[in-house]
Amino acid sequence: MKKAILVFSTICITLTAMGANEKYVQKMGETLTGFNACNSIESYQALANQFRTIANAETSEWLPLYYETQCYILMSFMENSGAMAKDAWLDQAENSLEKMLELAPQESEAYALKAFYHTGRLVVNPPQRAQTTSPLIDAAIGKSLSLDPGNPRAKYMRLSNDMGTARFFGSDITPYCKDARELLEQWDSYVVQSAIHPAWGRDQVEEIVSGCGE
Repeated sequence: MKKAILVFSTICITLTAMGANEKYVQKMGETLTGFNACNSIESYQALANQFRTIANAETSEWLPLYYETQCYILMSFMENSGAMAKDAWLDQAENSLEKMLELAPQESEAYALKAFYHTGRLVVNPPQRAQTTSPLIDAAIGKSLSLDPGNPRAKYMRLSNDMGTARFFGSDITPYCKDARELLEQWDSYVVQSAIHPAWGRDQVEEIVSGCGE
């Protein structure tokens, strides 16, 4: 009898967890569609707030913090904003980034996003920050690829930063076009973990290839 009760209790707990997980995945999926409509600081801020609400409710999940971080990083790349505003948004990104890394210290995607965050810091003031920030970008990309050598977002970050460095020093970016074409050709062969896991980057690689005259 005790064994039957234990089995029944286990089933109930499992079904309850599955139901909660389904609600979480559904809410994340609905919120992720918000990226399609983001075209301003205000819209990214509103979306970041939505992900923060999910993160506060789902304290063991790292993906809401991932996307909150991404929103603030993207805000820092918006035009017509001064350096102080950009750094303030990146401060917000850093806060959620650190919390995310505590929950997901072995997730390749987390470190690819960390590289994106450091890139945002660099872009605010390249002449003053390149020397200190570039090694941080490289380290984050290296960590991401060590955890998942096939991660296309980590590869994109490496390619994008290498090309940015080449442009900054007036070097020819043509040698990177081959890498961009190869990355684009391989992109769809990478299997994303789930419908709510990071899948961005393909459009950016397409832009690089297009800029190469392809």
